[in-house]
Amino acid sequence: MKHMSSRASWQAELVLEFASRADKTRLVSSHRRGPLAVQRPFFPEGNLNHTYLLHPPGGVVGGDKLDINIQVEPQAQVLITTPGATKFYRSAGAQAQLQQNLHIANGASLEWMPLENIFFPGTKTAIKTSIHLQQGGQFIGWEMNCLGRPANGEAFAKGTIDSDFAFYRDGELIMLDRFTTEGESLVTSPVGMRGFSAQAMLVATLADDALVEELQTILASFAPKIWAGASIFDGILVLRILASQSQEMLQLLTAAWRLLRPETLGRAAMPPRIWAT
Repeated sequence: MKHMSSRASWQAELVLEFASRADKTRLVSSHRRGPLAVQRPFFPEGNLNHTYLLHPPGGVVGGDKLDINIQVEPQAQVLITTPGATKFYRSAGAQAQLQQNLHIANGASLEWMPLENIFFPGTKTAIKTSIHLQQGGQFIGWEMNCLGRPANGEAFAKGTIDSDFAFYRDGELIMLDRFTTEGESLVTSPVGMRGFSAQAMLVATLADDALVEELQTILASFAPKIWAGASIFDGILVLRILASQSQEMLQLLTAAWRLLRPETLGRAAMPPRIWAT
């Protein structure tokens, strides 16, 4: 089946600002252009703001340009996720672009937990995610990427993906992770994805070596179906995952988050309700 669209390209923008007001974190400013939107925030955990980010309902096609900017002000606490996967369809020529800039102020926290990106064979996609953390801010976040649709017999035999994940602290670049592939070269490479069709990365601040050791026990319980490894440098924990299915990745990411959240953010883990629907 060909997954393409004849519609005009989207030039979409979403700008959100969260701030602490009285006993809750409020969405105090929002601007949107095009199909990007958010559901009305709700508060299942006291003052913590849960917001669901809505990508274009028909998926992302060649020529689309999506720009997301999120500002979390001092003392504000926000969890952002998506109600479903984001689909990047086959392109006849033009590239789809997604830019995500997340700013976390001193004393603020952001949990960035979107569901998976699905890259259809033949896609041409560039994703750039930048985390800008002020000293004293806290962050737990991840990205999940699924190449092709193996369950439907659609391997990622052609297409290009160029994904950058940059982490800044007080304006200084601490980490730059690049995920780039053309066709199935990275998927099949023994020094790449080793035949797995899905990969993920989790990043968390305020972690330590003892927490990494606890996390290693969790990772071992998912082997050998999932390949995963965790390391820490400059106070930043990085977890990398290779899997065959997005649901397996989400299960491991959620297990890691259940461990990390109480230790780094001081909150009991409460997975977003939308994941259970």
